[in-house]
Amino acid sequence: MSEKITLPPISYTGWGSLSHLLEEVERLNAKKILVITDPFLKDIGITNKVVDPLVESGYSTEIYTDVVPEPPLAIGEKLVAYTRKNAFDLVIGLGGGSALDLSKLAGVLASNEGKVADYLNLTGTKKVTKKGIPTILIPTTSGTGSEVTNISVLSLETTKDVITHDYLLADVAIVDPALTISLPPKVTAATGVDALTHAIESYISKNATPVSDALALQAIRLISNSIRQAVFNGEDKQARTDMSYGSYLAGLAFFNAGVAGVHALAYPLGGQFHIAHGDSNAVLLPYVMGYIRPSCEKRMKDIYVAMGFSSANLSQKEASYKCVAELKRLVEDVNIPSTLKGFNITVDVLDSLTTDALGQKRILTRSPMPLLKEDIYTIYKAAYDGVIIEK
Repeated sequence: MSEKITLPPISYTGWGSLSHLLEEVERLNAKKILVITDPFLKDIGITNKVVDPLVESGYSTEIYTDVVPEPPLAIGEKLVAYTRKNAFDLVIGLGGGSALDLSKLAGVLASNEGKVADYLNLTGTKKVTKKGIPTILIPTTSGTGSEVTNISVLSLETTKDVITHDYLLADVAIVDPALTISLPPKVTAATGVDALTHAIESYISKNATPVSDALALQAIRLISNSIRQAVFNGEDKQARTDMSYGSYLAGLAFFNAGVAGVHALAYPLGGQFHIAHGDSNAVLLPYVMGYIRPSCEKRMKDIYVAMGFSSANLSQKEASYKCVAELKRLVEDVNIPSTLKGFNITVDVLDSLTTDALGQKRILTRSPMPLLKEDIYTIYKAAYDGVIIEK
């Protein structure tokens, strides 16, 4: 059976890779550049590391900071209208997943007609037909993997939806761990577990391939063995480097294999309660994996080993149980609440969360265990109670 593997056109990775920005801007023949970034990054001077060399080299550069976590549709509509009006010929996205996702939207939809809402996966009626203007994506978290995927996520009233097309792939991704040094511990933890979730869900996905497996397992190795150090000693260059590479590899893995149940259940937490995406994934990760464990025991044993533990004298079943326990311990170790109660979610909303999660059919189809309404409710209740369901 043949398999399609999609990779971004150009990536620069490793410490100091931001130094390649100017040569890529010149190669793309840019003149008028829009830099989309988080306002926090502008305030602490990170944005200057990108903008100052551009201005000094004579490029017309505008900074756009109307970026918020879990960006709502209205933010995307406003940005696309601004991009169309000002006729930029290059978009540079700098920041976390929200800034990068919005940058992809701006670059592509600047050249396609209609509203952003017209292109949403669940309800849209239009298809992307034009590539748009070039984009360079520079993550400052480790992270969402958005710099190497063709997906842009937007928040709706109670859940999330995506716009997806290969034209949303960046022309250039620059993944420089030096830009993550100033990332606060809380954000380091949330985005780090997000990346780990990408890798784990890619590895157990029904769409997994030998290529995505290799990417996912190495991402799991790097992230699980460096995240604690990165959270509690953010100046550690090796930990930041390993997290940066791990996030990048996890992004490539889930772009090709897809994510599944954890993300499907996490989206409504972000939509209804505006919980950060990384935190939403983290709080659900051990409960989803515990529930679907019987459907992927062998792969969970592999994950357990990739996390640095010995499986000697352990059966697949025994190792899979230990894997779930270690995932829960990791989430707790980096100080992310390990129950829905920890995010002030009450039991009466579990029905509405379940309804919204059921709508994420595109994602749920990749789960190695079919997740029906009663399964999803049971997982949410387990996450509320803080009890791993052992099947």
